[in-house]
Amino acid sequence: MENIAQIQAMTALAVGLVFGMGALGTAIGFGILGGRFLEGIARQPELAPLLLGRMFIVAALVDAVAFIGIGFALFFTFANPFVTPELAAAAGG
Repeated sequence: MENIAQIQAMTALAVGLVFGMGALGTAIGFGILGGRFLEGIARQPELAPLLLGRMFIVAALVDAVAFIGIGFALFFTFANPFVTPELAAAAGG
Protein backbone atom coordinates (compact mmCIF):
# COMPACT_ATOMS: atom_id res chain seq x y z
CA MET A 1 0.00 0.00 0.00
CA GLU A 2 2.98 2.28 0.43
CA ASN A 3 3.63 2.10 -3.31
CA ILE A 4 0.06 3.14 -4.09
CA ALA A 5 0.38 6.25 -1.93
CA GLN A 6 3.67 7.10 -3.61
CA ILE A 7 2.14 6.62 -7.08
CA GLN A 8 -0.80 8.84 -6.15
CA ALA A 9 1.53 11.52 -4.79
CA MET A 10 3.66 11.55 -7.93
CA THR A 11 0.51 11.61 -10.06
CA ALA A 12 -0.75 14.63 -8.11
CA LEU A 13 2.55 16.43 -8.74
CA ALA A 14 2.42 15.57 -12.44
CA VAL A 15 -1.19 16.78 -12.70
CA GLY A 16 -0.18 20.06 -11.05
CA LEU A 17 2.62 20.47 -13.56
CA VAL A 18 0.27 19.76 -16.47
CA PHE A 19 -2.23 22.36 -15.21
CA GLY A 20 0.50 24.92 -14.55
CA MET A 21 2.36 24.48 -17.83
CA GLY A 22 -0.90 24.44 -19.78
CA ALA A 23 -1.98 27.71 -18.18
CA LEU A 24 1.45 29.27 -18.70
CA GLY A 25 1.61 28.26 -22.35
CA THR A 26 -1.91 29.51 -23.01
CA ALA A 27 -1.17 32.83 -21.31
CA ILE A 28 1.97 33.34 -23.37
CA GLY A 29 0.12 32.36 -26.55
CA PHE A 30 -2.72 34.77 -25.88
CA GLY A 31 -0.26 37.56 -25.08
CA ILE A 32 1.59 37.09 -28.34
CA LEU A 33 -1.68 36.71 -30.28
CA GLY A 34 -3.18 39.89 -28.84
CA GLY A 35 -0.01 41.89 -29.44
CA ARG A 36 0.25 40.80 -33.05
CA PHE A 37 -3.44 41.45 -33.56
CA LEU A 38 -3.08 45.02 -32.33
CA GLU A 39 0.02 45.50 -34.51
CA GLY A 40 -1.91 44.33 -37.56
CA ILE A 41 -4.84 46.63 -36.78
CA ALA A 42 -2.47 49.58 -36.28
CA ARG A 43 -0.76 48.96 -39.61
CA GLN A 44 -3.86 48.30 -41.71
CA PRO A 45 -7.11 49.31 -40.00
CA GLU A 46 -9.18 48.29 -43.02
CA LEU A 47 -8.32 44.62 -42.38
CA ALA A 48 -9.73 44.69 -38.83
CA PRO A 49 -12.75 42.41 -39.50
CA LEU A 50 -10.61 39.83 -41.31
CA LEU A 51 -7.95 39.87 -38.62
CA LEU A 52 -10.54 39.62 -35.86
CA GLY A 53 -12.05 36.46 -37.34
CA ARG A 54 -8.67 34.85 -37.75
CA MET A 55 -7.66 35.88 -34.25
CA PHE A 56 -10.68 34.09 -32.79
CA ILE A 57 -9.85 30.92 -34.74
CA VAL A 58 -6.27 30.92 -33.48
CA ALA A 59 -7.46 31.75 -29.94
CA ALA A 60 -9.70 28.67 -30.03
CA LEU A 61 -6.79 26.50 -31.14
CA VAL A 62 -4.51 27.90 -28.42
CA ASP A 63 -7.21 27.29 -25.83
CA ALA A 64 -7.81 23.75 -27.11
CA VAL A 65 -4.25 22.76 -26.21
CA ALA A 66 -4.87 23.72 -22.58
CA PHE A 67 -8.18 21.85 -22.52
CA ILE A 68 -6.57 18.71 -23.89
CA GLY A 69 -3.95 18.93 -21.14
CA ILE A 70 -6.70 19.35 -18.56
CA GLY A 71 -8.45 16.28 -19.94
CA PHE A 72 -5.30 14.17 -19.60
CA ALA A 73 -4.69 15.51 -16.10
CA LEU A 74 -8.22 14.63 -14.99
CA PHE A 75 -7.87 11.17 -16.54
CA PHE A 76 -4.73 10.51 -14.52
CA THR A 77 -6.37 11.93 -11.40
CA PHE A 78 -9.55 9.85 -11.43
CA ALA A 79 -8.66 6.79 -13.55
CA ASN A 80 -4.99 6.35 -12.73
CA PRO A 81 -3.65 3.47 -14.86
CA PHE A 82 -0.51 3.19 -12.74
CA VAL A 83 -2.37 2.12 -9.58
CA THR A 84 -4.12 -0.91 -11.09
CA PRO A 85 -1.02 -3.17 -11.29
CA GLU A 86 -0.17 -2.31 -7.69
CA LEU A 87 -3.68 -3.19 -6.55
CA ALA A 88 -3.47 -6.50 -8.40
CA ALA A 89 -0.12 -7.25 -6.76
CA ALA A 90 -1.47 -6.33 -3.33
CA ALA A 91 -4.45 -8.64 -3.82
CA GLY A 92 -2.06 -11.54 -4.37
CA GLY A 93 -2.33 -11.80 -8.14
